[in-house]
Amino acid sequence: GINAEYGEVKTVWSSIIFKKMFILRSSRRVSKFKRNITARSISEDHSGLKKKVKELIPYKIAEIKEIRQHHGTKQLGHCTVDMAYQGMRGVRSMIYETSLLDPEEGIRFRGLSIPECQKALPKWKGGSEPTPEALLWLLVTGEVPTQQQADGLTQELVSRAKIPKHVETMLDNFPKHLHPMSQFSAAVLGLQSESQFCDAYTKGTKKDKYWEHTYEDALNLIAALPIVAAKIYRNTFKDGKIGKMDPSLDYSGNFARLLGFNSPQFDELMRLYLVIHTDHEGGNVSAHATRLVGSALSDPYYAFSAGMNGLAGPLHGLANQEVLRWLKGLQKELNGAEPTAENISEVLWKTLNNGQVVPGYGHAVLRKTDPRYTAQREFAQKHLPNDPLFKLVGQVYEVAPDVLTKHGKTKNPFPNVDAHSGSLLVHYGLEEENFYTVLFGVSRAFGVLASLVWDRALGFPIERPKSVTTEWLKKNAHTLKPVSYTHLTLPTKRIV
Repeated sequence: GINAEYGEVKTVWSSIIFKKMFILRSSRRVSKFKRNITARSISEDHSGLKKKVKELIPYKIAEIKEIRQHHGTKQLGHCTVDMAYQGMRGVRSMIYETSLLDPEEGIRFRGLSIPECQKALPKWKGGSEPTPEALLWLLVTGEVPTQQQADGLTQELVSRAKIPKHVETMLDNFPKHLHPMSQFSAAVLGLQSESQFCDAYTKGTKKDKYWEHTYEDALNLIAALPIVAAKIYRNTFKDGKIGKMDPSLDYSGNFARLLGFNSPQFDELMRLYLVIHTDHEGGNVSAHATRLVGSALSDPYYAFSAGMNGLAGPLHGLANQEVLRWLKGLQKELNGAEPTAENISEVLWKTLNNGQVVPGYGHAVLRKTDPRYTAQREFAQKHLPNDPLFKLVGQVYEVAPDVLTKHGKTKNPFPNVDAHSGSLLVHYGLEEENFYTVLFGVSRAFGVLASLVWDRALGFPIERPKSVTTEWLKKNAHTLKPVSYTHLTLPTKRIV
């Protein structure tokens, strides 16, 4: 009887154990299946961009090898004592592939000016402005994408657009008085938990694979930024609720909906804004900080967060909100009077005589009106010609260069990109000026992360320039050779 009972118990327990093992194995299969599906959805190359980069890398490596073989010992330029003390302005000391800033023509993205980009790059359905996705393809490959390639990249970015729960929780718990750029930089660091580069490097990936993991991080980060930025905006200034990504919309349209705007014209403004702010060669603070930190093989999340901390500075990305505040101050000074050349000139001189700069004017490199300013002005003339703030921006533009020239302390008395962007955003209802630099940051990701992919693909080493002390200069100045200043770009007071 005991044996029979034991046999029955054994049979029951065997059955239970078998069922549990079956459930556990099935659960593991499902879990593994889900992970594989997730990995495929994140890494799927809808547009063919990653494949294109892989094809280009051997040619680019060979090209650089040949350049170094024939010209490696030639000088790019000079560095004077003045340049070392004054921000290294004009010192040619790095290779940055995605854009080049010409003092007369302005920025060129892979050789194309802003007007050329507006003409050549694919547009979104019913729009007239190129999409930032199309520009991203150009920045990464050096080639203008087809409509199919640009649309494929749009689809890919939408499919990657997500943030982990802990980043949502972090953003929801930030106090409203914490500056949006502080929230933005912190959230990017929070996203670092998702870094494929960090995971692969820890597991011992090969050097020739670094670029692939950097590429995945770059696209995932670019895709996530509209959600991060929208949560910051809605939490800080609105009700905390954001919309969902819509697969039928492009990057800019989705960003606008997440922010809470539902206007085709605002979508167009976002396309223009995101395109013209993407890149400004490699020496500006946000681009160089991203490049510098990335050169230590810090993953794109660490590197981009560093760049954003630089962008938050008043002499860099924060300048656009300073322009809007100055314009509002100008309106207050006029006290209801009709703006004229005379009373605008008086306020400009008052600003300068108080030892302040006129925000939005001057640039470290440019010596003419910034083409990014011109692009925004043309947008305003087309869509909001009678807007009072736009008219005031135009009137300041007619007066300021002459005043600044007479003042004599500005190498470039013409407007830069910041002189116009705030007035356009205000027109469409985005009036929270503390948020403007976050918009700038979302855009700047396209340029600096595209460049970072190529830094890893080309095996660029860690940056480590040589520094000297003032004491060293005092001891060795007599041995240094003078350089003619006629060939040097001297510093001005503001950089973008």
